[in-house]
Order: sequence, then structure tokens, then C-alpha cells
Amino acid sequence: MIIYDSVLKQKVKFEPIRGNEANIYVCGPTVYDDAHLGHAKSSISFDLLRRTLKALGYKVKFIKNFTDIDDKILNKMAATNQSLEQITSHYIQRYKDDMHALNVTDADIEPKATGSLEAIISYIKNLLETSFAYRLEDGIYFDTSKDKDYLALSGRKDENLQARVSSNDGKKDPKDFALWKFDENWYESPFGKGRPGWHTECVAMIKEHFEGDDKYEIDIHAGGADLLFPHHENEAAQCRCGQHKSLAKYWMHNGFVQVSGEKMSKSLGNSFFIKDALSLAPGEALRFYLMSSHYRANFNYDIDDLMASKKRLDKIYRLKKRLSGVKASEVNAKFKDEILGFMSDDLNISAALSVVDEMVNSANLSLDNESKNKALKAQTVANLEFTSNLLGIALKDEFEWFQWGIDDELKAKINSLIEQRNEAKKQKDFALSDALRDELKSLNISIMDTPNGTMWEKL
Repeated sequence: MIIYDSVLKQKVKFEPIRGNEANIYVCGPTVYDDAHLGHAKSSISFDLLRRTLKALGYKVKFIKNFTDIDDKILNKMAATNQSLEQITSHYIQRYKDDMHALNVTDADIEPKATGSLEAIISYIKNLLETSFAYRLEDGIYFDTSKDKDYLALSGRKDENLQARVSSNDGKKDPKDFALWKFDENWYESPFGKGRPGWHTECVAMIKEHFEGDDKYEIDIHAGGADLLFPHHENEAAQCRCGQHKSLAKYWMHNGFVQVSGEKMSKSLGNSFFIKDALSLAPGEALRFYLMSSHYRANFNYDIDDLMASKKRLDKIYRLKKRLSGVKASEVNAKFKDEILGFMSDDLNISAALSVVDEMVNSANLSLDNESKNKALKAQTVANLEFTSNLLGIALKDEFEWFQWGIDDELKAKINSLIEQRNEAKKQKDFALSDALRDELKSLNISIMDTPNGTMWEKL
């Protein structure tokens, strides 16, 4: 497996800390609002990484956190008169629902900041006792001057960096950041009541849930490109000083998402929520669209492109529908090696999807000429199942896929018309049967009689 290391700025061979174990930590969302397309792009990107490593035989331990105590959440509490638990539990569930719609597999462990306070406080206590942190009136701060390698991760220069770090005139250096914010409304600690700073929770969670070696805590730390500085830079600094080793052997970052050519930003009013995109197309179509460009590339979201991407995915479902009921045999070795080869090259998804397209086109041509070839059918189904497991697509029922966008009321009407038509056919009333088919067609519904009954889809 070859991956692109954000720090080295080059592709490198992935060599885990130990054996064939791949330990991955991905920064999750701050849960004060619905998830947006940036969350979706990041989650899908590293879900692909996880699926690829598993397909290559690695034992993967995958953790993604939830930041459930933060200034933004406190502001939401003040604006809504809801409790922290009410807000965060609601948006954690909304986030998980969105991820499931996108076929993003749940992380093995999903720690919350409020559930990791003991680990966070212990981490800060150690930094204080070893003089890598200091106390001010409003909190505990990390002393960046004590880390000789500070800014080595992001490669930034020591100028105008305080713009992305909370300001406090009492700090020793503008780059210093809060580890603990004093606040009588929150949690007890040896250094005073308060709540954790954002940059400490992840490094503490990694220490709590992973077992590293003398050089590294984990194999891969991943997240959006916007996290490289200051978040990941500050995490890495704490680990270097507090534990005298590197936080991660490799750092991976996905690109930004743009909406209609502009960087997605809530301040610009174009932070497109996942739920908005899901009102236009199935979740799997959104996944297929967002993963169709390389994870490191900046992505420009466009509704027309989303619709075009769905049509490309429809072709895979058409083949799956054509082979409905066929049992899989063994995946074609050449197809498997080729697609895995591309995914092993830093998740070269464009090339991998071209292999899938070629397989679909070739299978359809072969089935046109050999419609009764059972071996061909069984292997094609195996190829489709391998594709689904590796890429997280074409996992839905092939008939239900083409029924997306039909509400329950219309579905009930369609099923009633189909039942009436089936009864008319039993009574050999072919005129009524044809009339009912025409009525279904007028509703933009196509029907197909199969050994398993009458199936329908939206035209």
C-alpha cells in the first residue's frame, strides 16, 4: 500500500508500526449542527482507506471522535435553551444517520470529549508537571516555545499564526493554545473547574485507546486539510513534549469541498448540508459522486454533476438487476488485482472506477451473446459483490434502488395497481391487465414480470 504523507509531501510505502495491524484515528465533527459536505468527503475518503486496507489483509483499528464540548456548542445552548446533552446527542445521531446513508461504516470506537475527561485531565496534568504548560487566569496553556519542532508538521512560518489561535494578552507567545478553559459551570480538575480545549482531546483519546511503540502512538492520523494547522500541529506538539515521541507515523488529509466554485464556508452562506444533498439523490449516489475524484483533490460540488454521477451508478445497478437471484462464484482474479492495485496507489479511485466501468460494459456485452452462461453470470455477481465491499457502492436492493424518490402514498397506489393487474391476468382479462399497465406507465412507472413476482421502477 502506497499513501501520500502530508508532512513529507510525497507518496510513501505504508509500513505499520507492528505486523499487519493498521491503527487509524480520524478527527470527527463538533456536534452543534447538521453535518455538511466537508464532513461527508472526509468520512468517505477514510472509509475507502479502511476498506482498502482490510481488502489487502490488514487488521484495522479505526477510531473517530465526537467533540461534544466546545464554544460553538455553548453558543447553541444559549440560543436554544437546550442542555449540552440534548444538543450533542441530537446531532451525533443526525451525523450517524447521514454517514449510514453514505454507506460509511461505523468506527470501531467513537469516543466523546465529555466521556474522555479523565484521559484529557491526566494529559494536561503531565504537561503542567513537566513545565510544557502554564497557568493563566482563564485557563491552562501549552508553551509552544518548549517544542523545538513546532510548525514542522504544517511547514508554516512563524508569522501571523495567531489569527487561527485564540487570543489572550497574557500568553507567553501568540501561538500558545488553551489546554483547559476555566469555567465554574463545568468539570472538576486538579487545576480548577472548567472544560477541555479542542486541541487536547484527540491526543488524549489516541493515548487512551491505542497502544503505540517507542517512536509513534499510531500509524495514521487523518482528517480534512483545514485541520493540519493549528489542530494537528498542536496535537503533535503535545505528544512530542508530553510523551517524547511522534503522534503518528503518517498524516493524511483530504481536500476542501467547494460549492459552485467557492470554498465551502458557513460564513459565506454556502455550507451545503448532507441532508440537502440527500433530498436530491440517494445517499449512495452522493457517496459515489464525492469519491469519484481523488481524496486529496479539492472537490467542486455541483448538482448537475451529482445527477450525472447517479446515472453512472445506475449502470452498475442495471447489471446487478439483470443478474438478480444469481449466486456468486469466485471473483475474477485479474479484475480483483487490477482494482486493488489502483486503490493501493494512494486510493487512485478514478482508475479503479474505470476498471469497474469496463467490467460492467464487458459483462453486459458478454451476457447479450451468452445469456445462458451460468459461470459468466456467477462470476459477474462475484465481481459486483467485491466492488460493493471495497468501494461501498451498489449495496442496496437492485429493485428498490430504482424506486427512490417515490413517497409512501404513491408506492401504495403502485402496489395496488400491480395487485389488480396480477388478478386480471389470473382471470385472463388481458384488456384490463393492459389498461392497468398503461395507468402505471402514466405514473412514470415501468413494471417487469419475474419469477419472483412483478417488479417496478421509476422511469
